[in-house]
Amino acid sequence: MMTINSLSQQYDLICEKSLYHRYIHNASIEPLLKNLPSFFEVDVIGTSVKGQNIYSVTFGKGPKKLLLWSQMHGNESTTTKALFDVFNFFKQPSEIGTQLLKSCTFKVITILSPDGAKAYTRVNANEVDLNRDAQNLTQPESMVLKNCFESFKPDYCYNLHGQRTIFSAGANDNSAVLSFLAPSQDEARSLTPNRKVAMEIIAEMNKHLQAVIPNQVGIYDDSFNLNCVGDTFQHLGVPTILFEAGHYPGDYAREETRKLIFYALMVSFHYIGTQNLDGSNFENYFNIPENQKLFHDIIIRDALVDGKICDVCIQYEERLEEISVKFTPKVARLSKRGEYYAHKAYNANKQRVLSAKNMELEEGSEIDFVFIENHKISLIM
Repeated sequence: MMTINSLSQQYDLICEKSLYHRYIHNASIEPLLKNLPSFFEVDVIGTSVKGQNIYSVTFGKGPKKLLLWSQMHGNESTTTKALFDVFNFFKQPSEIGTQLLKSCTFKVITILSPDGAKAYTRVNANEVDLNRDAQNLTQPESMVLKNCFESFKPDYCYNLHGQRTIFSAGANDNSAVLSFLAPSQDEARSLTPNRKVAMEIIAEMNKHLQAVIPNQVGIYDDSFNLNCVGDTFQHLGVPTILFEAGHYPGDYAREETRKLIFYALMVSFHYIGTQNLDGSNFENYFNIPENQKLFHDIIIRDALVDGKICDVCIQYEERLEEISVKFTPKVARLSKRGEYYAHKAYNANKQRVLSAKNMELEEGSEIDFVFIENHKISLIM
């Protein structure tokens, strides 16, 4: 039996410690790919706009075929780290690992957008969002994924992403640490057999995750958009699951979230590998709350700004500086009191809050610290 508790007992040995923090790109993973044991088949399945290799890793000999891809958005690297933890799990001999390799065949595209990963951007080198290019297929990376899908003929698809710190799991003060979606495959959002299977798998993962992050799992709105890859693959009849790696309290490096993604992946693999899924147990999917955009990184509550009492909402902007990601605080909005939740909060107690230059705060301005009356508060991480 695979549980998060059993996985957690061995995670320190499984975690790929050479991959850390947010900036993960081809140069980060290529030495690891070269050192994988021979039962991992590593292939170059195409190249990016700038000619960087796009790699796949195939392993297992089972009849159930799972296709996974990460960093379709280059600045969403948490799931890539978790995939290398998955590789390390299968490198270690275990009864469950042997069972899964007999029941499943895995094909993993480690970084679909290597140019985006190198530049730490959501878009590729042509400034195209690959997750809106599923129909037009204007980009080489989009064609790589399409060709891989058509040649591998997966039974299940995993679309692996990362989400911002703004999301709550429902309309409450619970950060959405992980989020999922069984994408719609038509405008009516029909509960088709393959979509029910995706929902059933998500419900199973959520059941396990509630033991470690209670009330911190969300689902995304299921509005249909055929330009999105997940909607397209679901439309083609393949159960498809969207993963979103979110914010664990204090974990801006996304190391705790990475661990939870690993747990969720392994639980889902075990469920697929040991069950004959028909989607009949999909109902609990609808017990997962839908994400809301209710969080900010920092809120200074009850602040006197420009003669009015408000909440000063600060959001970090991620920027690549040389070889690391830095977090720059910016004033996102001056909101009504109590309108948003915060990952970190200060209370100004209706005192004046000014910028470093003793100027009134303005939405959109970068700000490393503030003065609450004469008390200096640093906003830098």
